[in-house]
Amino acid sequence: MLKIYGRDSSINVRKVLWACTELGIAFEREDWGAGFRPTSETSFLAMNPNAMVPVIEDDGFVLWESNAILRYLANRQGASALYPVRAQARARVDQWIDWQASDLNRSWSYAFMALVRKSPAHGDAGQVHASITDWTRFMAVLEQQLQHSGGYVAGADFTLADIPVGLSVNRWFGTPFEHPLLPAVAAYYERLTEREGFRRYGRNGMA
Repeated sequence: MLKIYGRDSSINVRKVLWACTELGIAFEREDWGAGFRPTSETSFLAMNPNAMVPVIEDDGFVLWESNAILRYLANRQGASALYPVRAQARARVDQWIDWQASDLNRSWSYAFMALVRKSPAHGDAGQVHASITDWTRFMAVLEQQLQHSGGYVAGADFTLADIPVGLSVNRWFGTPFEHPLLPAVAAYYERLTEREGFRRYGRNGMA
């Protein structure tokens, strides 16, 4: 059985948990990371020298980096509806997965740590404001895409890209500040809520 190492409060672990739900993959999960077993332990570092969650073990095959894990699991299951085989369709999915990991993820990091996690290291009001400004700018990019895509981030159908992007949207609505009106993003959020994996690991009261 697939083993997942990482606490379920981690957004990157929840990507993998949601993907397993979509793909019908049974798994066992062990809590590692903040508040649980430290990822600095030798046994964990042997799996991931970066000391970060998630890590998976699949019949002796060990893999880290959440988006690499998503792609692996989809390929493992032959889930071409989630992760297309055709080069251009797959590239579109990859584009939005990578956008979430780079541009969108970096934009919300400071504001989220300050306003939700209440991190003492993220108390600079100017940096919070700058983070919210950048975050809002990238969410406007997502709004524009959803107005024309037909329902989901990479097109008319749900794909692997909607897992990381959807969890970031959940974090957007779960962070307390005045949000601009983004009707396509709001409709997308409700559309994702129809999916069991998102209800369990996204819109479950946990940002």
